[in-house]
Parts: sequence; C-alpha cells; structure tokens
Amino acid sequence: MKILALETSAKSVSAAVVENGVPLAYTYQNTGLTHSRTLMPLVDAMLSSAELKLEDMDLLAVSAGPGSFTGLRIGVSALKGLAWAQDLPCCGVSTLEAMAQNMRHLDTDIICAMDARRNQVYNAVFHACGGQLTRLTPDRAISLAELAEKIKDSKNTKIIVGDGAQLCYTYLLEQGIPCHIAPPHLVMQNAVGVALAAQEMADAGQTTTARDLVPVYLRLSQAERERLARGLKITVD
Repeated sequence: MKILALETSAKSVSAAVVENGVPLAYTYQNTGLTHSRTLMPLVDAMLSSAELKLEDMDLLAVSAGPGSFTGLRIGVSALKGLAWAQDLPCCGVSTLEAMAQNMRHLDTDIICAMDARRNQVYNAVFHACGGQLTRLTPDRAISLAELAEKIKDSKNTKIIVGDGAQLCYTYLLEQGIPCHIAPPHLVMQNAVGVALAAQEMADAGQTTTARDLVPVYLRLSQAERERLARGLKITVD
C-alpha cells in the first residue's frame, strides 16, 4: 500500500510517501515560512523527483490534531482536496500517535508533547517495546504539573518527543523526574510517522472519506474562548 502523508500541525511542515512501512520519498522544512506557501510546492516537488503521481497512491493521510489551529486546517484542507480529486480513502491521524512512531524501536515510555501555550501541553503517553506501540493515555490538553503528577510513579525510562519536548524536559527534571529528549533528527513530528500510523489504521479498517475528514483540536481556539468570556455564542443557531 502506497500512502501519501502530510504533517502541518506545528512550525515544521513535511510530506512523505511510504509503501508497506518503507519510506519512498520524504520532504521536510522548518524555516518559519507559512504552510500555505510551502506545503503544496513541497508535495509537488517530492512526487516529481520520485517519479510518483497522486493516482499511484492507495491512501492519503494527514496529522489531524491536536496542534496549531491554522496548521491543522491547512493540512486537512489540502488533503481533502487531493483525496476528492482521485476519490481516495483518507486517514486523519493523531499528531501525538504519529510522533511516537519516531521512538517505537526502543523499550521506553514515550512522552509526546506539543506546546499548547497557557502553561499547557497537548500530550499522550505510549509504551514502546519490540517495535510495537501501546497507548497508555488518550490525547489530552493538560498542564505540565498534571503531566508530572501522572507519570511520576512510572519506573520505565522516559523519552520526550515533539515541539514541546524541551519545555517538558526542563519542567520534569525540576520535579525530580528523570527523562531524556529524543535526538534532534527524531524529536519533531514528521510525515513518515503519519504514514506509519495511517497504515495501522487502514489495516484496522479505520479509513474515512474526504468529506468526513475533520481536524481534532482538543480545546477551543483563543477567539472562541474570548467570545465565551464575553458571554457570546461560538456557534450559529
């Protein structure tokens, strides 16, 4: 199965084609340029240089959240357009589960963390053993204090991945919880991880259509929170 995957959940942007767990092509950029400018040129260049076409794909996948509200909308909207054009099935992958794929070859607890601002992180914890991942928590938006409280009694080694890794690492060490940060080339979320997670979803029959693919935000946007604080509705009747 050939999978085209996109990752736009944070500052970096990437795209990959993976076939049966093996990356065929991969492109990544983390220069601060907006995803609306970089995503589709990266995808087009990657496919062209690899002599691949959209119609060669069996499945399209995207990190559907949590993450940056704008980044997720760009990635999901782009994938919906690509999928509709070829009538291809889709997978909306948990950003946190996709980033855990980077460390699945180890025997460790994987703390997946994205900086959610307001002293919170988007977080999920997985255990890796024998190349397999076991989810220990749901995706959640929690404070650093809550995260430390929930993992402090685990005796397993702990490695942190994601754009919130340094934030978590510093805080957990201050609380006396030993942990490590993944190496720089594996710490950030990437499209290869999205494709690997999507393969597992497809094997379990968990694909969806372009029409039904939606982002997963976990919490309200700042604009919605501000409207609620003023006593205003955030939806139209």
